[in-house]
Amino acid sequence: MEKKAWTYQDAGVDIDAGNTAVELMKRHVQSTYRAEVIGDIGGFGGLFALNMKNISEPVLVSGTDGVGTKLRLAFMVDKHDTIGIDAVAMCVNDILVQGAEPLFFLDYVAVGKLEPTQAAQIVKGVAEGCRQAGCALIGGETAEMAGFYPVGEYDIAGFAVGIVDKPKIISGAQIASGDVVLGLPSSGLHSNGYSLVRKVCFDVMDMKPGDQVEALGKTIGEELLTPTRIYVQAVKPLFEASTIKGLVHITGGGFTDNIPRVLPEDCDVIINKHTWPIPPIFTSLAQWGNIPEAEMYRTFNMGIGMIIVVAADEVETVMNNLTSRGEKVFRIGEVVSGHKVVQYK
Repeated sequence: MEKKAWTYQDAGVDIDAGNTAVELMKRHVQSTYRAEVIGDIGGFGGLFALNMKNISEPVLVSGTDGVGTKLRLAFMVDKHDTIGIDAVAMCVNDILVQGAEPLFFLDYVAVGKLEPTQAAQIVKGVAEGCRQAGCALIGGETAEMAGFYPVGEYDIAGFAVGIVDKPKIISGAQIASGDVVLGLPSSGLHSNGYSLVRKVCFDVMDMKPGDQVEALGKTIGEELLTPTRIYVQAVKPLFEASTIKGLVHITGGGFTDNIPRVLPEDCDVIINKHTWPIPPIFTSLAQWGNIPEAEMYRTFNMGIGMIIVVAADEVETVMNNLTSRGEKVFRIGEVVSGHKVVQYK
């Protein structure tokens, strides 16, 4: 009997599909290019020329992250053109809080079976996130891993690099008692707490993604797939206009665990929970799952995705700067003496 001649495609990896996917991605990727980008996609590495103008001591700031189990919603709804925004947001928001301007981004997508159109939709979302952040998508990897991920499913992660002048790094070291805490609204759940969200919505409440929820004014699937807000365009103009003492991206750990990351050892923050409107998805989740309030503020962003800490005499300047550009901002708390703890009232 003649022995079968095996190919990579027989083992589940289609090189031609990979090449097709790259062609479909190209226009999305190219739409993010900045003047500093050198070359095009398809090389072995992405090239980016650093512009050191007006930077005395350049410091590169990098961050990497994924989207977590929010991906399960994309699979359930079969919608893949926004999840890439989340991947970008989780990375660029994290480097932004250190005073850095995001420069470029690389993505990694691993699939069970490469479907070029789906892959292009994922990268379309990544490109949209990069455009919102003002950074270039200069490379990435789409890995077909037959037998490792189920067909139709994938994972996505990203890596962002930004730059900041060393004297302008925002570390929180100058935060002191009497400073004021401002909050910028989130777009919803962002990309955290989804293991609990899925448990409450789909197990406890037995919902389906297409179920209309009156309190939300949309289906539960639409609500849960709302992309994470990218704060670069809102926050970056503040770096030159005022003195920002601290920035906090409210991600996993909510208020309770994230705010202390920028506090000096002798400071607490008091958050006034009644100073901004809580979006209905959070009140609904708390009710559906009988989730304790302390758990809500330690798991979710509760409608505030970015926190800004400024001296009391900078509050008016910062708030006017934001509102003049159409941004909503809330005065949500204050810094007091303490031991790196978040208090609530």
